[in-house]
Amino acid sequence: MGVSGRLRSVGLGLATALLVVSTGPPAAAMPGRVDPLRRYVEAVHRTGVVGVAAEVTSPHSRERARAGAARRGTALPMPQNGRFRIGSATKTFTAAVMLQLVGEGRLSLDDTVEKWLPGVVRKDGRRVTVRQLLQHTSGIPDVLPRIPALNSAAGYRAERSRSYTPGELVRLALGQPPAAAAERAWSYSNTNYVLAAMIIHRVTGRSWAQEVTRRVIRPLDLRQTSVPGASASVPGPHARSYSTFGTGTAIDVTVLDPSMAVGSGSLVSTTRDLSRFYGALLRGRLLGPAQLDEMTTTVSAPEMGLPGVKYGLGLGELPLPCGGTYFGHPGELLGYRSWSGVTADGARTAVVYATSDGGQGTRQAMSALVGEELCGSRR
Repeated sequence: MGVSGRLRSVGLGLATALLVVSTGPPAAAMPGRVDPLRRYVEAVHRTGVVGVAAEVTSPHSRERARAGAARRGTALPMPQNGRFRIGSATKTFTAAVMLQLVGEGRLSLDDTVEKWLPGVVRKDGRRVTVRQLLQHTSGIPDVLPRIPALNSAAGYRAERSRSYTPGELVRLALGQPPAAAAERAWSYSNTNYVLAAMIIHRVTGRSWAQEVTRRVIRPLDLRQTSVPGASASVPGPHARSYSTFGTGTAIDVTVLDPSMAVGSGSLVSTTRDLSRFYGALLRGRLLGPAQLDEMTTTVSAPEMGLPGVKYGLGLGELPLPCGGTYFGHPGELLGYRSWSGVTADGARTAVVYATSDGGQGTRQAMSALVGEELCGSRR
């Protein structure tokens, strides 16, 4: 999920994406200016994923393309506007809620974790701030290596329906050595956003799920976006997801209790809703100017493995192949991979998701699609 170990091979080179040998049928696409988007979608599919779908929006157009199958071994096409687990793109939603609370004066980015969650992070809670949680500079270890369902086929079969509480996740994470010293190193940790969800609950008296729904999902009319809680199914039309767990043999992993990713990666959405969300966010519909400036003020994020990539508060800043940068976030939760990007003015968005682990070039091809399509109006 997100930009931890599995994202270290991410790259932006379109050439890499297009050198892969074709392994599947051609893409189907919606009418419009589809040829470039179709080529990029086919490039993603050729890296070995079962299915892929993408959407690109601008002020006067929306283009979609898809390739592959919704279910492995069949000719069933990828669903139009199908739902999928968006993984770490969830972090942008969580950060937006936190920054709304900052704008309302209900908490400060400089508040410590200890102030809101006394004793939860032991002695480190006194030095780690809300800003460091959202920025991934807290040094708090990542909980995901401690979740059996995400790390082996046997673990998945045994614990795919297991539910976790946020407090249990934090205790599991703190059983590991610290990842990095705060204020000195950037180190991606999903535990940061589990703690952010807990702080949201403490500040508002309502759960993270309730707050993200009433503050983001409903105001933006994101009708296909939902907080699944402990539900192990993906609601509505969706493609199946698959993972090899590094063994080379893929299994269906669509059924999964996502409670291990509360605040950090559990949301379900669509390419259309993610396009609407990221566009609205960068246009200032969710945050005031001061809070949006905080979100888009970035630090170097070398762990992502991309030259020049930076990270703000729940939002990455990535190089564009045509020059300049864009904002967005990758996402991954067991067999669903996504990449969302938006221009700095919020005018153009590109979102792609794929099912299954794919191959070495999958992330490169997805990031190339987003970067090239966001450059579309500038070429």
